[in-house]
Amino acid sequence: MIRAELTAEDACAGMVKLMPKIERYADLIIRRGVNVRSGQEVVVEAAVEQRRFAELLTRKAYAAGAAHVTVIWRDDAVTRLTYEHVDLASLERVPEWERVQLESLAQAGACFVFVEGADPAALQGIDPAKPATAASARNSQCKSFRRGLDFNINPWCCAGAPVPAWARHVFPDACEEVALYRLWCAILSAARADGEDPESDWELHDATFEKNLRFLNEHHFASLRYRSKNGTDLTVGMTDRHIWAGGKAETPQEHPFFPNVPTEEVFTSPDCEHVEGIVHAALPVIHHGTRIDRFWLRFEAGRVVDYDAEVGVEALRSIIELDRGSSRLGEVALISKNTPIRESGILFFDTLYDENASCHLALGIGFPECYEGGYDMTPEKLRKKGVNMSSTHVDFMIGADDLNICGMDAEGRETSIFVNGQWSWE
Repeated sequence: MIRAELTAEDACAGMVKLMPKIERYADLIIRRGVNVRSGQEVVVEAAVEQRRFAELLTRKAYAAGAAHVTVIWRDDAVTRLTYEHVDLASLERVPEWERVQLESLAQAGACFVFVEGADPAALQGIDPAKPATAASARNSQCKSFRRGLDFNINPWCCAGAPVPAWARHVFPDACEEVALYRLWCAILSAARADGEDPESDWELHDATFEKNLRFLNEHHFASLRYRSKNGTDLTVGMTDRHIWAGGKAETPQEHPFFPNVPTEEVFTSPDCEHVEGIVHAALPVIHHGTRIDRFWLRFEAGRVVDYDAEVGVEALRSIIELDRGSSRLGEVALISKNTPIRESGILFFDTLYDENASCHLALGIGFPECYEGGYDMTPEKLRKKGVNMSSTHVDFMIGADDLNICGMDAEGRETSIFVNGQWSWE
């Protein structure tokens, strides 16, 4: 256990002892996360403050046989300056050099490592429409890149590494050195990367998804109903050929990889035309540097028709009103509250971690792999089958401690899935 009285000197000494674990964590991301193949292009997207970890990933990628590693840098301060000084219309166009870079890398079969870590308050006060517009432009204009990720053509992995502002946000009562050390410890624990052999641990972890996936896929429910005392009463219809997934993913050529490190969820894409009722968020969402908290959404015929938030309502509006699909669901994900992240009691203020502590939904694009034969279908045909299409995908957490979920068959008969926030058979 990390003591509250940990000093900066203790934290620095602790970081030295953590280095072997961080090395193994980097190996896990490269060898199991994206599962680099010999001769493959590798892309690492990271914050400038994560330079040392990006360098470590680069070294591990070359050791795994990468042909070339491209590092794409982010900087919170520069990003904020861009949104302060560039007008909205200009953000509707992706610079040609950026489009060519991402498209050429995707078309070359690159795998992509996205290193999470940013100041949760980086864009506080910025018009939410600006980052939303920039993200939408990148997703819609870099078509090979976006399709490569959405259809798992290009292996990809999101994993985290601390930056000072993020660490101070998570541990506000600690000095910077202690906050960084504590966040590293939390990240390694959440990623099941704090043991002697994380790669073997992940193979075992992947096997634990099988029971839940088998139950859900065998029952093939027509709809799910969510209820909790906070006011959530939501019914989500399922597509006729939906498939539940979780843990390891595969490219269409059956090359395995783990898109998220950590991951605790089983998920599918619902019928985006058949969602009815109201749902209340259980945790805040940090979207493009803006916090959205204590919010709710009301759905009719699959579309958000009303909503509100005590914090960040404009950011919430920018998500919902981004395009035709951004007001509809693309994902339902089930996660027991008995997971390392939830039990840690830490609010990470980062969706990669917080979504793996809670059942969640997502507004925006759905998953082709979650519809039988989806990889062989066009986006237009998938949409006709009920799989949502959008230029965004935003997860929000709904896993209250008393959340109950039941599955309903075509005749309306109910089967309990979740009771008080955990699988009914736990």
